[in-house]
Amino acid sequence: MELLIAYHDDPAGYNMAKFLSKDMELENGIFRGKFYDLIIIPTPAISADWLEQKYDYDGFVFLSKHAAESGVLALTCHSTGNFSEAKFGGNPRQVAIPHPDLQKKYLQTLKENQSKFPEFQVTIEATHHGPTALTKPTIFIEIGTTEKQWTDVSLCNSVASLVHQVMINPVDENPVAICFGGTHYPSKFTHELLEGKYALGTVVPKHALDSLDDKLFSHILSQNKMAKTALLDWSGLGSNKQKLLDFLESTELEVIKV
Repeated sequence: MELLIAYHDDPAGYNMAKFLSKDMELENGIFRGKFYDLIIIPTPAISADWLEQKYDYDGFVFLSKHAAESGVLALTCHSTGNFSEAKFGGNPRQVAIPHPDLQKKYLQTLKENQSKFPEFQVTIEATHHGPTALTKPTIFIEIGTTEKQWTDVSLCNSVASLVHQVMINPVDENPVAICFGGTHYPSKFTHELLEGKYALGTVVPKHALDSLDDKLFSHILSQNKMAKTALLDWSGLGSNKQKLLDFLESTELEVIKV
């Protein structure tokens, strides 16, 4: 069973959790459900590396706000991890185990319901921020982009209802790929999730390739044991292209350029 988590002082996460918990039974601080449980925590979600000290679940789904300087309205999801320093939760140079099949199903469900959110971009983000130390699959589901959207109860309820729809139905298994290159909003990898056959593991953006070395590369592989493929945004690898290719040559991953 999955555990859904929202931070009490995150208006988008809290609004989604409030909607989802309305028909659940509260027991010792946990909202119990047939298909998933839910908790509202008093500390920021990005710093929730402590969760497994208290809760034993098959995976962790964080409900959260999304902020962007651009102000572009977005509904997003992403795996968590830090490729260098830990500015926003988690540990330095540590990535969490991703949640590929759930991410694919959720993003496809969002896209199928895009008419409900005509002003919003549906996109994944590259792997970033904490928590990074959980030993079970972890994903963030986010509503962007300003306080107006985070406090829009109708919007949060609509997104939460799609989260519920995904959580109560079987999730298909897909071949999994680790992704390298591109921007923080990697359009090629978003397209792959929506239209292609692959679900996505860790997404390492172009700027993070500067931090890639043997130790970090081995760690990423170990957290993505389900992946048999590496997808490369070939035009978005920058000066680290050859370094990455050399690392990949030492693996059995199938390398595909997109």
